[in-house]
Amino acid sequence: MFWLVPLVAVATPALAQTAQTDANAGSTAITASEEANDPATDIASITADRGIVTRPGRFTIEPSFSHAHSNATAVAVEGYTVIPALLIGLINISEIQRDIFVGAMSLKYGFTSKLEAAVRVPYLSINEDLREREVFQGTPVDTLRESSGEGLGDVELSARYQLTDGLGGWPYVIGAIRVRAPTGEGPYDVERRVIEADDGAPIGVELGDRPTGSGFWAFEPGFSFIYPTDPAVLFGNLSYVWTLKEEQGFENGGTVDPGDIVRFGFGMGFAFNERTSFSLGYDHSIIRKTTFERNNDVFAANFERIQIGSLSFGLSQRLTQSTSLSLTVSVGVTENAPNSEITLKLPISL
Repeated sequence: MFWLVPLVAVATPALAQTAQTDANAGSTAITASEEANDPATDIASITADRGIVTRPGRFTIEPSFSHAHSNATAVAVEGYTVIPALLIGLINISEIQRDIFVGAMSLKYGFTSKLEAAVRVPYLSINEDLREREVFQGTPVDTLRESSGEGLGDVELSARYQLTDGLGGWPYVIGAIRVRAPTGEGPYDVERRVIEADDGAPIGVELGDRPTGSGFWAFEPGFSFIYPTDPAVLFGNLSYVWTLKEEQGFENGGTVDPGDIVRFGFGMGFAFNERTSFSLGYDHSIIRKTTFERNNDVFAANFERIQIGSLSFGLSQRLTQSTSLSLTVSVGVTENAPNSEITLKLPISL
């Protein structure tokens, strides 16, 4: 393919410095315009932050916007069965529709040929509609409740280091560490009401507003790889999110330990020409059990691991030597994943 020649030289910042240093010995220097046309970085960066690290001295501003939509139906049954086809008791059917709009600004800077740092500041707007009907209460009227939330999300700081140069048939391997600070309004910061059963036992918590943050510090080490192979580029990632447990202000004191998360993803892409590229990828997250500790008693909030998987389609178009536009469409393939998510990015390199 046409892009394989600049790929070996451009995708490896260390080689660029060596070429410039050894110019008198017959090496060829790599220009900034050649690096800007590196399709492997474009392809790997469409669906996630998997591109090769930013070259030294380059500053990238990346505004982005995303919209995620979820629609789920939950059925709660309280009663007993006389025969398999006849249930006596109470059935509660709820339909939840949630729309999340996220506008974010990311800043990246390359310190060395293999090291870059970045910061991401998101702003969220959440709208949620809950429609429910108690079937055996004798009413044909649906109960509709609306809630919303808007504000700063959790700010993320990250650093990425290129471990290999992609020579000798090896892929480019990039190690990364990401820290998420609880700058957004967490679920224990908003007004909430305890839902009680008829006997007074607590059965759940209802939030007055939608939280815009997690409320917990999180640390995510991991790595990603990029492997150019004619005529495609293969990419993938693996990481582990460790979330710190916190005191979260129960009426009688308590500690919440959020479940840690295992994340992985993989995909492939093609460059149609020097400006346009396409990617297809899959991302999956496994969220472990969340536990509460109160009065020396520990109990789990969810008794099963939560599986979130999504299939992504991405398209990237280079507008100028320093600007590109990428569009990603994700479709949820597991029960807890958003039904659909659209993300638009406009990275600008200075």
